[in-house]
Amino acid sequence: MNTVRTVSDTKRAFYTHHTRPINSIYRRVVEELMVEMHLLSVNVDFEYDPIYALGVVSSFDQFMEGYVPEADKASIFTALCQALESDANVYRADAQQVKEQVKDWSGEALVALLSDPHQGDGADALRERLKAIANNPKFKYSRLFAIGLYTLVSTVDPERVNTEETRSQALEKIAQGLGISVEKLLKDIELYRSNLEKLKQAQAVMKDILEAERKKRQEQILEKDASAAASSSTEETEQATDESRKED
Repeated sequence: MNTVRTVSDTKRAFYTHHTRPINSIYRRVVEELMVEMHLLSVNVDFEYDPIYALGVVSSFDQFMEGYVPEADKASIFTALCQALESDANVYRADAQQVKEQVKDWSGEALVALLSDPHQGDGADALRERLKAIANNPKFKYSRLFAIGLYTLVSTVDPERVNTEETRSQALEKIAQGLGISVEKLLKDIELYRSNLEKLKQAQAVMKDILEAERKKRQEQILEKDASAAASSSTEETEQATDESRKED
């Protein structure tokens, strides 16, 4: 009998693969993503697909932007996938491939495809996957799948997602065409955008704090050097005065 892996199992595996500490501002991001991916992986209705992979990769890259040291980001993502018994290279390759399939499309054409995959032609692999989703009454919707859809649209038509009205119109059409909840899709994307903005603000604050600390340390070093120089000068003056008195 197979035992279903627990969240604790996945977290333990992650910290076995990535042993360096994770900066506090990002630790919560990594662990929330890990838990979300874990819960989906043990759900009987969940099926991995390139759009979901794009959502995972985009979410990780966006939320980990600015992470220091930069080199640790690859290790963290690799460990995240390994903890879920997956392959980071597969996630990135699938995410890149699905973006490549639509890179030359207009925003209008992409939204039309996502809204009604049964019509038209082109983007065969993506279209077939979208048809399977639309025809599957047990399709397991997830926030990460929603982010994948959003990333596709924002990649080919960033202006469409920057305006609330056009963004909502596109997402509503997509949700209806794929048979997923319009309310959930809109809510998840707005939360995603909001959290990204909050993180950027937190990063800016952290950057200011670190810069202030760096300047403070620099000033302390300069003050210490100046104090040492002044002390040395005083000692030299006193020594010179003593020698002068001795000569007299």
